[in-house]
Amino acid sequence: MARITLEDLERLGEEPAAADRDGGDSEDDQEARLFAHWEAVASTHRVSLPRDMAGPISQMVRHSQAREPVPYVFLSQHGKCEEVAYEERRYPAGKWACVTMGEPMYEQSISMSFMKLMRYICKENSVGCHLGMTIPILNEIHLTKEGTELEREVLTAYYLPGVFQQNPPVPMDPEIHITERAPLRVVTRVFYGMTTEETILREISLFWELLGSTDMVLRETYIVASYENPSIPQRRNEIWFICQAE
Repeated sequence: MARITLEDLERLGEEPAAADRDGGDSEDDQEARLFAHWEAVASTHRVSLPRDMAGPISQMVRHSQAREPVPYVFLSQHGKCEEVAYEERRYPAGKWACVTMGEPMYEQSISMSFMKLMRYICKENSVGCHLGMTIPILNEIHLTKEGTELEREVLTAYYLPGVFQQNPPVPMDPEIHITERAPLRVVTRVFYGMTTEETILREISLFWELLGSTDMVLRETYIVASYENPSIPQRRNEIWFICQAE
């Protein structure tokens, strides 16, 4: 099962948009075409797409150009031969909408969580309107004591846009929790491709090789930051190592 993200929806919106120019479909027809198009792609990812996702998908496509980056302060870059290997950042405290899932596969957990967050972002909230998208979406993971596998529970987090930080809309879904997350200092490394348990464990191992022996970061909790479409072979992600409290 693969994750459903804005980039999936943006790409899927291209074909219906072309049809609009040619035939002038009704709004219902456009939504049906978009859902059918996404359902076909989702089936290749082994995702079962509920019918009630048609509305959120359409809204995400309409608002796909407006994305607010999660704010942070750049601290430093580290690299070799003029290439950046990783960088250090500080993220301020802020309010996030969070969902925790513990499905058999990592991809299943993040897919189900993001669909819940999509509904919240689009309309299923106390203000009844589209809230706006922020990037990246964070997936907080934990390693087993042996460090060879991911724990099943994954927390997926969406940063509330600045206009809602002081008064976050209340989710209708009781499994979504609005959380005030403390300031976070991280070292981050970009990687490209799919995010599966196998690829994440490999990236964590590679990052440790770069950092060497250090006690500055946690060893069992990590964050996968997602920016782009999981079906793109060279999509951009980041692995975040969380710095110890100062």
